[in-house]
Amino acid sequence: MSAASQITGASAASSFSSSEQASQISDSANEGYNSLDVDSFLQLLINELQNQDPLDPVDNAQMVQQIAQIREIGATDELTNTLSDLSNSQQLVTASGLIGRTVTGLADDQSNTTGVVDKITVETNDDNQTRSVKVHVGQKTMEIENIRQIQTE
Repeated sequence: MSAASQITGASAASSFSSSEQASQISDSANEGYNSLDVDSFLQLLINELQNQDPLDPVDNAQMVQQIAQIREIGATDELTNTLSDLSNSQQLVTASGLIGRTVTGLADDQSNTTGVVDKITVETNDDNQTRSVKVHVGQKTMEIENIRQIQTE
C-alpha cells in the first residue's frame, strides 16, 4: 500500500464518530482484524476511494482489484448467511423427525432425561440473531445438540 493510500486510509477512518473510533480501537486491541466487520471494512474502502490523493490517484488495475475485493466480500457474506439459514432449517427438519421417538439427552436443567418427544420449539435470543431448536420430553426441554441417543421402536 502506498504512502498516499495509508494517508487516505487514515482520513477515511477519521470520518467515523469518536465513539465508533474508540470502540473500534478497543476491539482492535483485543482481536486485531477479526473485529472489523464487513460493513466497517466496506466503509473504509469506499472512503479511501473517495478521498484519494488527486495528484496520485489509484491506477485502473488497483481500482479493479479493490472493486473485486468488495464483490468478493459481499459474496462471502451472502454465502455465510445462506449456509447459516440452511443449517437452521436442517436442525428444524431433524427435530421434527424426532416427534414420537424416544430420546436420551441432557435437558436444559442439566439432568439426564429419557422420554418420548412430544413437541419441538424454536427459540430466539433477545436480538433475534441466534436461534435454537429444542425438543420437549414431558416437562423437560433440551437443545437438539444435547441429544445423545435416539431409539427406534
